[in-house]
Amino acid sequence: MQYTIAGEIAQFARLEFGSGESVWLSKGALMAYSDGVQWQPRVPGGLGGAVRRTLAGEGAALTYAEAQGAGQFALIASNAPGHIATWDLADGPVIATRGSFLAAWGEEVDISVIIARRAGAAFFGGAGLFLQRIAGRGTVLLHGSGDFEQCNLGQGEPLVISTGNLAAFADTVDYDIQTVGSIGRALFGGEGVFMTRLTGPGRVLLQSLKRGVTTSSSAGSSD
Repeated sequence: MQYTIAGEIAQFARLEFGSGESVWLSKGALMAYSDGVQWQPRVPGGLGGAVRRTLAGEGAALTYAEAQGAGQFALIASNAPGHIATWDLADGPVIATRGSFLAAWGEEVDISVIIARRAGAAFFGGAGLFLQRIAGRGTVLLHGSGDFEQCNLGQGEPLVISTGNLAAFADTVDYDIQTVGSIGRALFGGEGVFMTRLTGPGRVLLQSLKRGVTTSSSAGSSD
């Protein structure tokens, strides 16, 4: 699969299919496509996957698109302003927070919905109880609201993130929460009660705009 990313305020990607190539897309990601591209809703993981995906706020099904011949293309985008980042699964699986997964293709690509490892992070970390995990051999496109900032954490290196600014992170990164530290900060700091705490090793993608989070809330919600 060949691809190019274009745009400034609200980026989109053009996917160039080889004959028989296919791609998983987030719900509603298709902008346009050539006549030889066929697509349908499909649920990775069967009924159990559909239930977990619905609870994750991503919708029960993804879009599965496949080229019926050479020279086919599709234009894909998120429904919000922002940028697109690439994740090579050769570097390991990626955990995508709500609304961050855009597309994935390759060999043996597995898209599953997992439960956050720590209860506190699940309910107060801003990313929700359920997260999408993409593994296998291939490429993932991730959407971030606003601009991206990438951090590469070393072994045991911590990073504290404001709720809603976490887009995606490596499967090797530990995801937890911590309090903002005082009642004054909690009431008047505009960050709520909790911050997200990540601990390396691994790659972290931050988004400059909070996704679906108000200043009075400590948890995110899907658009």
